[in-house]
Amino acid sequence: EALELSGHQDDTIVVLWSDHGWHLGEKEITGKNTLWDRSTRVPLIFAGPGVVAGQRCKSPAELLDIYPTLVEMCDLPEKEGLEGHSLTPQLADATAKREWPAITTHNAGNHGLRTDKWRYIRYADGSDELYDMTSDPNEWHNVADKQEHARLVEELSKYLPETSADPAPGSAHRILTMDAMGNVIWEGSPIGKDDPIPELD
Repeated sequence: EALELSGHQDDTIVVLWSDHGWHLGEKEITGKNTLWDRSTRVPLIFAGPGVVAGQRCKSPAELLDIYPTLVEMCDLPEKEGLEGHSLTPQLADATAKREWPAITTHNAGNHGLRTDKWRYIRYADGSDELYDMTSDPNEWHNVADKQEHARLVEELSKYLPETSADPAPGSAHRILTMDAMGNVIWEGSPIGKDDPIPELD
């Protein structure tokens, strides 16, 4: 209503998104910090000129896509070197095909890719996971080691980032790691599976 009263209803773009998902026991996890669908899938809603109202796009997207999308929608000069891709084709037609997977990174060397059908995850230790999101939406059956998917894994691997950025200054201890004994380490101290969530203490 305020937007209508302002006189800018027809020249304002509204974008609503969240920063991460949240596990509520799925895959025996409570919280975030994974590369699975429950942690990486978030709401992303556009409204305004150039957006066909009432559509729901099923193709994956990245939050890095927001900026190049707004640049194109506002007819601003393009900026080279952006990692995201404009979503204007999908905003005009929700069935428009996306040419590349959505990528999520969590800590150095841990990357997840999501296409319409597949989720591929490669961890810093070289282990990987592949899930058919059509037949296995809860990601219970890792098929990365199946010979029939070897070529698919090779193709998806081409999209993995070649380097990882260093942690932001002062954030090194905010990284969830695992020591040689298999203990999970958070902020420099081991945590057990039944320990309370630190942020909620």
